[in-house]
Amino acid sequence: MRLIILGAGGHGKVVADLAKQTGKYKEICFLDDNSQEAEVIGKCSQYLEFQSADTEMYPAFGNNTVRIQWENKLLEAGISLAKIIHPLAYVSPLAEVASGCVIMPYAVVNTGTKIKKACIINIGAMVDHDCILEEGCHLAPGAIVKGENHLPEEMKVDSGEVVPLQYYN
Repeated sequence: MRLIILGAGGHGKVVADLAKQTGKYKEICFLDDNSQEAEVIGKCSQYLEFQSADTEMYPAFGNNTVRIQWENKLLEAGISLAKIIHPLAYVSPLAEVASGCVIMPYAVVNTGTKIKKACIINIGAMVDHDCILEEGCHLAPGAIVKGENHLPEEMKVDSGEVVPLQYYN
């Protein structure tokens, strides 16, 4: 399986490192409009040229809106989105994590929680039971979402921030 990451900036480098640690991908490379890194094989606009049955893509853009737009564009083209979960993260078998999400080391996604596409659950972030994170949410390192919360699309929870119980329901 090959992973193509759109964007070779900071988030892209982190995603590549996580993907290597999963052992799922034989090849990891980037599409980027500005980078001269060795692993960059083309520009983001060339994504259709790299589509194949054994390729997944992930748009590694920190901007939540841009990440959702790219995920929609990739899905419309029939391209499989990567779902990358670090081996040191805990995701309950009773939680749902959509394709197009990244869950980093020491993050926790508890039972009954639904993480929709284009979400980033960063290092050590915790999502307790029965939460819903709509598309494009980003939990920064150490963020905590208490149980039974429903976070709106594109919400960012900053490092160390705690989202109180039922704050958004």
